[in-house]
Amino acid sequence: MSSETYLTYDPDCRRCPRLASFLDEVKLVHQDYFCRPVPPFGDPGARLLIVGLAPGMHGANRSGRPFTGDYAGILLYQTLHKFGFASAPLSESVSDGLHLRDCRISNAVKCLPPQNKPDLSEIRMCNPFLANELAHMPPKAVVLALGNIAHQAVLIASGLKRSGYGFAHAARHVLPHGRTLLDSYHGSRYNSQTRRLTAQMFEDVFVQIRRELGTSR
Repeated sequence: MSSETYLTYDPDCRRCPRLASFLDEVKLVHQDYFCRPVPPFGDPGARLLIVGLAPGMHGANRSGRPFTGDYAGILLYQTLHKFGFASAPLSESVSDGLHLRDCRISNAVKCLPPQNKPDLSEIRMCNPFLANELAHMPPKAVVLALGNIAHQAVLIASGLKRSGYGFAHAARHVLPHGRTLLDSYHGSRYNSQTRRLTAQMFEDVFVQIRRELGTSR
């Protein structure tokens, strides 16, 4: 197996020239921002892995924690807390004392992309990091993909052809090693304001997650 198949998190990664240069530019303007590849957050042995798109400019790219500091994390952490996966309903900073239970959060792309749109080559370049996270999950674990790009990244990391696994909200797919992939629309401001994703729709996905894991809390 190639050494590029699995890669562990590298805080100094500059494998994508466009993203590395963009982070350098952002750091000049926002010197107090994290502006590095954002590490996964949560329980290393978790049975639930949540995969987002990429760090947001003023969210994870600022704070250094996935879905922390901008709108996208509000519904996520509220729901994680309600279903017993998070110790608090709000993620404010890496020093706020929040911890996750049986849950881990990561992104398809670890670095902030311009206009929040990574290229396919960047998704593929970052994919060995996600593949490594999947490889260390226990059997019969659940992966929740927030949005189509996250969905596609999980399939690539699992060695599956994207054509056979269409993205749809609340869709369920079988992954290798008895794992399950569930899809959800991303909790972005646009999706919330247009009601493409409501709190109830998101909670229904977590009901399904708890059912898959065989636990109520």
